[in-house]
Amino acid sequence: MHEVVFSKNGIPIRLTDERWAHITDEHCELAGMRLEILEAISASQAIFEGTTGELLAIRDIEPGKWIVVIYREHAFDGFLITAFMTKRLHTIQRRPQIWPPQT
Repeated sequence: MHEVVFSKNGIPIRLTDERWAHITDEHCELAGMRLEILEAISASQAIFEGTTGELLAIRDIEPGKWIVVIYREHAFDGFLITAFMTKRLHTIQRRPQIWPPQT
């Protein structure tokens, strides 16, 4: 079973049970936050470029705390790779910002 949300580019991004198990095994603090992780893709506050073609979507969950969701898009399909929480947003913000476009 999997869930699908649409990225800012309109690409369907899949979250499979296998990826969900990976996320909650590696980052137990995200257990019970499946909806928030999916919303980080569909309602991102910003999206940054990864180092090997992946995208990093961020969304705040409380003041000073962010969810970072790493996913990959192809022409008509995409998938979630992993997710984690951080208080160190400045390390993500060093990357090129994809969305919203910088003026």
